[in-house]
Amino acid sequence: MIRVLRILNRFNLGGPTYNAAYLTRYLPPEFETMLLGGKNDPTEKNSEFIPNQLGIKPLILDDMRRELSAQSDWRAYRQIRQIMKDFQPHIVHTHASKAGALGRMAANSLKVPIILHTFHGHVFDAYFSHLKASFYKSVERRLASLSTGIIAISDAQQFDLSHKYKICPEEKIRVIPLGFDLSRFRENQTEKRKAFREKHLIADDEIAIGIVGRLVPIKNHDLFLEALKILKGKSGSKIRAFIVGDGESRTHIEHKARQLDLDFTDWNTRPQKAFLTFTGWITEMDQVNAGMDIIALSSLNEGTPVSLIEAQAAEKPIVSTNVGGISNVVVPDKTAFLTASNDPSGFAEKLLLLAKNGELRKQMGDGGWAMVGQKFHYQRLVDDMSAYYFELLDKKGLK
Repeated sequence: MIRVLRILNRFNLGGPTYNAAYLTRYLPPEFETMLLGGKNDPTEKNSEFIPNQLGIKPLILDDMRRELSAQSDWRAYRQIRQIMKDFQPHIVHTHASKAGALGRMAANSLKVPIILHTFHGHVFDAYFSHLKASFYKSVERRLASLSTGIIAISDAQQFDLSHKYKICPEEKIRVIPLGFDLSRFRENQTEKRKAFREKHLIADDEIAIGIVGRLVPIKNHDLFLEALKILKGKSGSKIRAFIVGDGESRTHIEHKARQLDLDFTDWNTRPQKAFLTFTGWITEMDQVNAGMDIIALSSLNEGTPVSLIEAQAAEKPIVSTNVGGISNVVVPDKTAFLTASNDPSGFAEKLLLLAKNGELRKQMGDGGWAMVGQKFHYQRLVDDMSAYYFELLDKKGLK
């Protein structure tokens, strides 16, 4: 039995949690996998329900937290190292930055045969100052030198890691896109759409535009709001906008909406009609997508945005900024319109084009499933990852 220790930053809602959970549950029977990770930040949606629904009970490390803390990080490192001593893994596979640092250092100190790390996004662009970004790049280069292999989730990310940021040579990086169970976005769409729109008082002739994700600076909700302001002044259609999620930028985003004179409501405290609705976190994303007419994303940087994969599975047209790995996730001008991250006018123009043209919305939505149905299915993820594991095990004489 090949033992795999899988370490995740924290159990917050997003691609890394789904990725880690599916790999823990569905790898071939030759593998025994232990999953551990940190607690979600209080501003984030807890996603422990994802592994729990798959029958997985992960180990939660209270000391592995989002923020940097010498004391907490040291305690987490010691806990991880002790778990490795007890479990004796053949493979340690870390996901995202904090887990990647603590897990790889611990695995290297214990001479674990295979050490892998998946980059789920860039921490180098739009997150930190130039000085901090330079520091983190130097840290990642050192950690990459301790790694047997690096996994990128898109071709664009592989190029950036090897050529733009020079984290490690390209031949050390294997591209394995994320995978999800997308079937629920295809089932009972009519009923789900009716339920969501009735709950949120969306009339049949209203165009619902949704943006999904954490409310944090990197998601650049200011651009979305500025585009909505332009759209509101130009559109002859009835528009409703929905911000799905929560996070540290909530107060700022509400303040920005007031500055732009966009009337809004918090659905959880005031469930009433408004041009802009903050829904908070919603677990049933299949219902959200069914209820929407257009899905938007305004990020400054992205790895593989789950919301756009889910939108295409639900056959919804997209307007997004063209950053990070987004162009690898959508088909530009066929399933999604892409704009610059500093161009609210261009973003509004594309929203307006879709809002006014139902046939175009349908045409772009229809191409979504063909894009994501196989490429981002969890079975493809499991097959690719297990093949990579077997390849590395064979090189180490452990297969």
